[in-house]
Amino acid sequence: MIPEAITQALADWLEHERVMDGAAAHTVAAYRRDVTGWLSFLAGHLDGPPTPQRIGTLATADLRAWMAHERGRGIGARSLARALSAVKGFARFLARRDGIDPVAVLSARAPRFMAKLPRPLPEEAARAMVDRAETLAGEPWIAARDAAVLALLYGAGLRISEALALTGGDAPLPGVLRIRGKGGRERLVPVLPALRAAVEDYRALCPHALTPEGPLFRGARGGALNPRLVQKAVEALRLQLGLPATATPHALRHSFATHLLAAGGDLRVIQELLGHASLSTTQAYTAVDAAQLMDIYDRAHPRA
Repeated sequence: MIPEAITQALADWLEHERVMDGAAAHTVAAYRRDVTGWLSFLAGHLDGPPTPQRIGTLATADLRAWMAHERGRGIGARSLARALSAVKGFARFLARRDGIDPVAVLSARAPRFMAKLPRPLPEEAARAMVDRAETLAGEPWIAARDAAVLALLYGAGLRISEALALTGGDAPLPGVLRIRGKGGRERLVPVLPALRAAVEDYRALCPHALTPEGPLFRGARGGALNPRLVQKAVEALRLQLGLPATATPHALRHSFATHLLAAGGDLRVIQELLGHASLSTTQAYTAVDAAQLMDIYDRAHPRA
């Protein structure tokens, strides 16, 4: 059984992550699920409630036992690494709040896993997806809306959540947008004239009042546009263009970064444009670019 005090501590930590670090709702939910699972394991493993003091005295063997238990339940290495990251974040919170020293928790090593490389679209396919977005919807304003959203994903490297977080007060789009992304990190994103024009086309046709405080992109009934509708539009375009299942809205953001890199863009600049906290995250695109070069080499190299 998990004591009420530790449950409240978890709630306090999650609120801190949400308010102070800008964690998204689905991230907070994942943290809650991962840490609650860990605490439930400890309750049985320790034959007693997992208090902050007991967490501070855990040994490396206790962490290994938990990870072995999770792997036995079929949890993959990637998911376990994510859960361990959440557990460490909660342990750091307890260390600051209760003065414990959870050395074993904080020094535990995550299982290794092969990082999934981004799967960008070829430049022609990415352009075709944005250009054909206007052909999907019967109503002109919805067609213009979809085209504007996809243009922002590919032309500015925005995440769906970032594009849909824009308000009426953000339009007409300025030459440089201030975007608040993951972890509350802010970044400046240049806005190409074509992107500004796409958004203005949508605004001119939209039948709903786009107030400064309200969402810029609206659903058919006037509420905030549901991200699932963007995903469905991309799915329809994927089928229309004969693209693989990896052609997702997020693939347009990956394509933005990969095509910039291929054109000679600086990796540090691309890191800033994407809002990555670490350069190592952005460096995944160098592997993608190298993989594409090797593919071209393999197909073009003359063989005896």
